[in-house]
Amino acid sequence: MKSKKIFAACILIFALTLTGCMSSAEEEESDNVVYVYSWGDYLDPEVLDKFEEETGIHVILDEFDTNETMYPRVAEGAVHYDVICPSDYMVQKMIANNLLQPLNFNLLPNATENIGEDFFRQAQSFDPENQFAVPYCWGTVGIMYDTTRVDEIPDSWTVLWDEKYNDEILMQDSARDALMVPLKILGKSMNETDKQTLNIARDMLIKQKPLVQAYVVDEVKDKLISGEAIMGVVFSGEALQIMLANPNYDFVVPREGTNFWIDSWVITRDAENIENAHKFIDFMCRPDIAVINFDYLGYSTPNIAVQELEEDEEIRESPIAFPDHRIYDGQETYKYLGNSMDRYYNNLWMQVKVE
Repeated sequence: MKSKKIFAACILIFALTLTGCMSSAEEEESDNVVYVYSWGDYLDPEVLDKFEEETGIHVILDEFDTNETMYPRVAEGAVHYDVICPSDYMVQKMIANNLLQPLNFNLLPNATENIGEDFFRQAQSFDPENQFAVPYCWGTVGIMYDTTRVDEIPDSWTVLWDEKYNDEILMQDSARDALMVPLKILGKSMNETDKQTLNIARDMLIKQKPLVQAYVVDEVKDKLISGEAIMGVVFSGEALQIMLANPNYDFVVPREGTNFWIDSWVITRDAENIENAHKFIDFMCRPDIAVINFDYLGYSTPNIAVQELEEDEEIRESPIAFPDHRIYDGQETYKYLGNSMDRYYNNLWMQVKVE
């Protein structure tokens, strides 16, 4: 009996020791991880590998396709992400709803040194004190068109209502990006809140719908590169990729104006790996890393050191990749209009799609 008690005591001690070791291992593991939630295909895998090799911090990456699908997952707190990459108006919404925490710029020397002042200044439209966001990618929205099948440069959004391009037009599957187009034609702000004006914009999209081949997000690149459509509403970063893959296409920013968008790195209020989150953001702002991401994505970068490091002369001199500041001077950036107006925009867009 005594030997059995001794044996049982040894088993208990071993179990407690093992539990302690496991707790230490789990704690150590949690100290060497960062949870990132970003747009699909928005980070070069090579960059993630380099970050893990240099820091020993493991990146757990989830991806989203729109700001609207990302937001509820973060707001519900089902997963405690550390770093997220939302767009301008969504950063503003997350700040307003206390979902973000201020950044410690003492831990972000690459951000303060390499992100251009122009972009931090523009970011003040959604992050007034530059407390919460570090710009990552930026661009405009315009019309991508096949120069072999379009006679004149389509420098007005109204071309998207031209019946001769029936079933050859691609539109963005997004309430804000879709409604922005008729609002600009009407000479209104893309942050319009007048419901009568918004209803007119909705009706314009409904009238256009028979001409639209598809409402798309990521699929726009493949459809244009393959020549399935003659023109489409695209982001400037996608435009560069499309032009490199199919030289028949060109890109134009319509004269009525467009969206100057900025996607930024932010840290969530409930982040559990705050120091690692800062390390991740600062790593992304390092010039040699930023140029790798730029080459992978094709989206314009606010990192002012990248153009000099870019080895491809055609890209380095590209007015799409590195446009003159006049392209974005005076353009609007999306703003958060409040939950009620968010619902109104989304309802209008659903009415277009089900009509």
